[in-house]
Parts: sequence; C-alpha cells; structure tokens
Amino acid sequence: MKNKPIIILNGEPNSIFLEIFFKSLKNKNYKSPIILVSSYELIKFYMKKLKFNKKINIIDFNNFNKSKLIRNSINLINVKFKLNNNWNKISKKSNKFIYKSFNIGLKLLNMGETYKLINGPISKKNFLNKKFPGITEYIASKVGTKKYAMLIYNKDLSVCPLTTHIPLKKVAKKITKKNIHDKVSLITSFYKKYRSFKPKIAILGLNPHCESTDQYNEDEKIIKPSIKYLTRLGYRVTGPHAADTIFLKKNRKKYDVILGMYHDQVLTPIKTIHEYDAINITIGLPFIRISPDHGPNERMIGKNSSNPLSLIQAINFLDKN
Repeated sequence: MKNKPIIILNGEPNSIFLEIFFKSLKNKNYKSPIILVSSYELIKFYMKKLKFNKKINIIDFNNFNKSKLIRNSINLINVKFKLNNNWNKISKKSNKFIYKSFNIGLKLLNMGETYKLINGPISKKNFLNKKFPGITEYIASKVGTKKYAMLIYNKDLSVCPLTTHIPLKKVAKKITKKNIHDKVSLITSFYKKYRSFKPKIAILGLNPHCESTDQYNEDEKIIKPSIKYLTRLGYRVTGPHAADTIFLKKNRKKYDVILGMYHDQVLTPIKTIHEYDAINITIGLPFIRISPDHGPNERMIGKNSSNPLSLIQAINFLDKN
C-alpha cells in the first residue's frame, strides 16, 4: 500500500508551486510514483525560466488504468491553462483550472487508485469566493465529510485550531463541547494510526490567562468541563492552558499536539518555531490530504528563491505511509 501513487495538484498556477515542486524532485528518490495534475504549457514555461529539466510522461486520464507510471519522470495529467502576460499575478482567471484539477484528483481517489493527495497553495480570496472559509472546508464538502480538522503537523510538535478561517468575532460561538470532543478524537485517531501512540494534547483557553471580566467565561463554562469529560474517556488531555506561555520550550516539550481555539492562536507560534518544517494535513477525510504550510506567495513568483521544505516533508510523509 505504501507505494500507491501520490497525486499532486498544482493549485494556483500563478504561484511559487512549480518552483518548489521542481526543487522537491531534485536529488530525491521517492518510492511512490508521483502524478502531477497541471498544465503541460505551464510546466514547460517554468522549466525554461527556472532552468530545470525533467522528462514528462503524459498520462491519459480517460485511460488511466492502461497508463504506465515512471518513477524518475513527471507523470503528468494535463489540464489546459493559457498563459498570458500576467503569468506572475494571481486572479480569478485561474479558477477553472483549479476546479478541474481538484475534480481529477478526487476522481482518482474515488476510483481507489490511491489515498494520497497533495494540493499546491491556493488563493482562498480568489478561488473560494466566500462560500468556504478555507480549502480544508472545500475538500471536506466535496467528499461529504462532516467531522474534520486542520492539523499543522511536525513530528515533534503539531497544532490544531478548533476554528479555522473565520473572523475573530465569530470564534466564541463555535467553541462547543462537541467541537472540542470531535477535534481531540480526530487527532488521537490520526496519531494512533500513523504514529502508533496516543498523543498528549494541551488544550488552550480562549481568553487571556484563561480569565474573563465578562459575566460568561468560555474557559470555565465550556473548555474546562470538556477536558474533564475527555479525561474520563481516556484521552491524554490537559488544560485549559494560557496561550501566552504554552509555547515556551519547557512547556511545549511536554506535548505532542496543542489544540487552540482559533487560527492565529496556534499557527503564529508554530510557524515561528518550525518555519517551513511543517505540513497542513486535513484529518478525518477518507484519504490523506496534505498541503504545504504556506500560500502562493505572489511576490516571490519566478525568483527561484522559495523554500521547498514543506512540500518535501509532505511528499516524505505520504511516501512512508
């Protein structure tokens, strides 16, 4: 099962993705064949611009079962994309290409050809059009999954935000005992399956120092009772912890995962600690979906100076599982 192919979707075509993809292939010998869903025209353009050369093996998606995957080549499912003079500018003109790429990738997963999916970075503002707060929610809706979570994963310390890409003013309403239980359950199942142990999870409070001057305190009314309940069920959880001290070295080394109440509460410190040495895994799906833990980075397009480590770690994770 480990050598099932890894499907990699280009994501936003006007981005740093192909640069980091080329770098991730350089001097790397992955056991799993890689299938790239992208544009042949786009790849040839970036190969020339970035002075990269690799054989391209075109795969006929309509006759996929008869196609031969070559490990030391770029196995490409070609999605047409017309380059124009604004090749380094992100816009909604990319949406059709991204939609088609996702549909191809998800069809391959539904066909049982693999369970490994990586998507390149995507501009949420242009692609999702406010219908979904993030790509995590978009993919979950495409496959009908109701319980899922965003795990920013590193083998030493990972984080999970209880709420993802929503305005801060809406966060408190999303903090429920059920939501906390579901996230802890998903995290624990993931670690038991892929790391073979029950993780130690620190659960953060919502308010500074887990205190509030308001009459209603979410830390006391929701988070603390949730932790007591989860402990009785056998989960390895503690808290609520103050967010301003949990990431101190002596504190964070006690845990495998830190569950925060909102996006920046945990993503800001973890990116400061790990930088590019982390990957974004959507847990709870019927397959493994990963994306590099960074965006399209429009200002760096074509400069050949982007760090490929997060994509390399994403491929490494799927290559071993």
